[in-house]
This record gives sequence, C-alpha cells and structure tokens, in this order.
Amino acid sequence: MGSGIAEVAATAGATVILRSRSQATADAMLAGLEKSLAKQVERGKKTQEEADAVRSRVSATTSLTDLADCDLVIESVVEDLAVKKALFNELDRVIKSSAILATNTSTLPVVEMAMETSRPDQVCGVHFFNPATAMSLVEIVRPLTASDETITAVTEFAAQCGKEPVEVKDQAGFIVNALLFPYLNNAIRILEQGVATKEGIDTAMKGGCGFPMGPFALLDLVGLDTSLSILEALYAEFADPNYAPVPLLKRMVAAGTLGRKTGTGFYDYRRK
Repeated sequence: MGSGIAEVAATAGATVILRSRSQATADAMLAGLEKSLAKQVERGKKTQEEADAVRSRVSATTSLTDLADCDLVIESVVEDLAVKKALFNELDRVIKSSAILATNTSTLPVVEMAMETSRPDQVCGVHFFNPATAMSLVEIVRPLTASDETITAVTEFAAQCGKEPVEVKDQAGFIVNALLFPYLNNAIRILEQGVATKEGIDTAMKGGCGFPMGPFALLDLVGLDTSLSILEALYAEFADPNYAPVPLLKRMVAAGTLGRKTGTGFYDYRRK
C-alpha cells in the first residue's frame, strides 16, 4: 500500500517521502513503484517522460525525522492498534504542528490514534483500497475529534489524486469492510462445510454476481492475516456472529499461509 499511495500522490504532483523501518523495505517500495511505472509506459498509459517525472517526486528514508516538514503524513503499517498508536505518538513529536496525521486503517478506531497525539483535531482516516493506483474509492474517516478543516483538506487531497472520496464516521469497518467481510467470512464457512470447492465458489460469485474476483482470490490478495485482524476488530465492536472468524481462517494464519505475499494461501502463487 505504501508504494501505491506514494505513486498516486506523486502522479497528482505531490512531493512524497516514503518511510520504512529498514533500508531493504524502503528500497523494495521504490522498486515496486518503478516496476509499476514501467508497466504503464509499456502499456502506453504514460510516456517515459511522465513516468520519470513521477519517480523524481518520490524518495525513501528510514528516519521519521525526514518527515518533519510534510503537510500530510499517511500511516500504512501493520493493522495492529498498539503498533499504530505508538507510531502516532512518535509522529506527533517529530512532525510540524500544522501537519495532518492520517491512518490508512481499514477498520481500527481512528479516535484512539488521535488521542495519542497533541493534535487530535488534525487526525483522521484516509483509507485507500488495494491496489491504490487502480481503485477509485477513498474512505475519509471522521473521528469525533477531527475538525472540519482537517476533513476538508484530506477530502480535497483525495480528489486531487483522482479518487472518489466518501466521508464515513469512525466505526469499525467503515462502509466497505463492514459489508465485505461477512461475505468473505461466510465464503470460508461454506468451504469448511464442504458445500463446494474454493474454485467453485469463486466461479459462482464471479458468474452469478458479476464480481471481478471470487472471495478466495480476494482474501489472498488482501492477506489472510489482515483479513483475520479486520474480522476480529469487527467482532470486538459489534459481537455479530457473522464477524466471528471461521476456524479455518485462524488455522491458515497460524500456519503462515497468508496469501499472495507468502506465495500460498487458498491458492498457490509460487512459480512452478
């Protein structure tokens, strides 16, 4: 998500600093950006000059202090509330006082991150969808503490990036994931019950509902660990049985089969 959001912002003309905890990860994000731009040139979606201009606006660092003069910082680390709260606390101490701090969380309570800072009125959610370069929606999440000025600024930023911003209140799952994950969870449930194969379920949902991707292919794309975290957060807030993670998902996460990012999930993505 980091390199995708960076590409979207840089394409819109912004100067972007990508921050990662390790140089290897920072280099990998830049490599991902370069690969994406090269594909767009190959497909005729960008000229080489346009791609070079986008790339020139993006740099990478391992130091949070290099973000000190940014106007907007978008966090996109692991979907773990304790990790995010610690990061927001640290960001608040190193980023200029006028900056907006935003989270790309897909389901966690934004207000809890906001209260880790001295500027809760300048904290909100800016939830891009994966892949950020292709998906048009951005959920603008308004916690109780956010000012109108903050929400207006990030909404304008999303629009300048060519996205369609939709404001939502700070409630677990927001719009999309609150509706999507019961569907994905129940797909795993009927697989576990032996109703059909994963291939059959994916084919049925594409052919019967017109979805571009079946639930198991989508789960592998999102990441099974991320999916489990989202379901656990939804269940913790609403106690709705539809949000209680199916045991098969928990077992697969415990086994480290997390989807595309590990090479195996519901499907095998390793090169034969």
